[in-house]
Amino acid sequence: MRMVDLIHKKQHQKELSTEEIQWMIEQYTNNEIPDYQMSAMLMAIYFEDMTDAERGALTMSMVKSGDEIDLSQIKGVKVDKHSTGGVGDTTTLILAPLVASVGVPIAKMSGRGLGHTGGTIDKLEAIPGFHVELSQEEFVKQVNEHKVAVIGQSGNLTPADKKLYALRDVTSTVDSIPLIASSIMSKKIAAGADAIVLDVKTGAGAFMKTPEDARNLADAMVKIGNHVGRNTMAVISDMSQPLGFAIGNALEVQEAIDTLKGHGPADVVDLCLTLGSQMAHLAGVGKDLDEARDLLEANLHNGKALEVFKTFVAAQGGNPDVADDPDLMPKAAYQTEVLAHKDGYVAELVADQLGVASMMLGAGRATKESEIDLAVGLVLHKKVGDKVSKGEALLTIHSNQQEIPDVEEKIWECITIADEAKPLPLIYDILAGK
Repeated sequence: MRMVDLIHKKQHQKELSTEEIQWMIEQYTNNEIPDYQMSAMLMAIYFEDMTDAERGALTMSMVKSGDEIDLSQIKGVKVDKHSTGGVGDTTTLILAPLVASVGVPIAKMSGRGLGHTGGTIDKLEAIPGFHVELSQEEFVKQVNEHKVAVIGQSGNLTPADKKLYALRDVTSTVDSIPLIASSIMSKKIAAGADAIVLDVKTGAGAFMKTPEDARNLADAMVKIGNHVGRNTMAVISDMSQPLGFAIGNALEVQEAIDTLKGHGPADVVDLCLTLGSQMAHLAGVGKDLDEARDLLEANLHNGKALEVFKTFVAAQGGNPDVADDPDLMPKAAYQTEVLAHKDGYVAELVADQLGVASMMLGAGRATKESEIDLAVGLVLHKKVGDKVSKGEALLTIHSNQQEIPDVEEKIWECITIADEAKPLPLIYDILAGK
């Protein structure tokens, strides 16, 4: 085979065979195909798209380019959940123990935060003593014994995706449905999942700005998953404003604990029950999604989900007493309220920019090398559609610096108070796969 022939074929809207895609990814990963030729192929894919079969072949070729996590020693159907990123997204902290509480094994590998989006691993490290690194043997043993473990990403997973993403970033081909979908799904499949639930975000704080674009991406990923033998479902949810009220590591852990106690923010609870019912149902729990949801909701209120959380934290070296005393986690030295300057309704809380404000406090990383402050962040008191009076607190800044004028200025760029405003929808669509 010659790469130039494959480029020509794709440029002329012809379908690449599985063998051709496998050869291309293998050769590129091994540095046998130069960046300039792969750039040409990426641009051809950007303009000419890929068929479902091509997308599946590209995904599995990237999976096979590196390590694959073997979870076969874990009993039961292993269901993974992936969010396309957001602000205040505590769902993994809640879903891992909640879904485990109905007997579903949750063997989760999560990442750290970068930029305005938070990372689950950073949040867990706000719990004193919590270890995010386990050996493969310890990981499997913990899931079999306690039904849940969450660790940092390790191993040489999907090296082809890492190379392709770096190239996409400098060739303006990031925004391509087949390339985004295969990138995300290759990592989930390489991590050993039997089934996958996707939370595809839309809105100001999301990569996909419109529900239509988010649905196209979700549909592509669901089809890839099912095409390669992983039962896959997806939810399209709003990220125009932050999820829940807390933004920042320890603050989000506290909100997750509140939710596991049965009194979390309404949007967090609704999204977790929607995603969790899909996870449980794909693992064979409940005769349908409604029954699975009822079982999960019961465990939020009867204490079972919270007990699983405590067991999970203790098993990974953390202090389970944080569930009863959140003050055991890092706390910021200063709390500053941001007050409404007029009467009205909250019309806008721009999610990504509030995430940036939290990052400016130290809650997130500007670069991969940045140190983060686990204590700081923001706690909202109002959401879009809520009525507010002049002088009422819109949010509280948790900071370890007494003077933060730049953060306050950034926050005011994110908030709009108007004479009227409607609450935003939380869930736009659900794609059930097969």
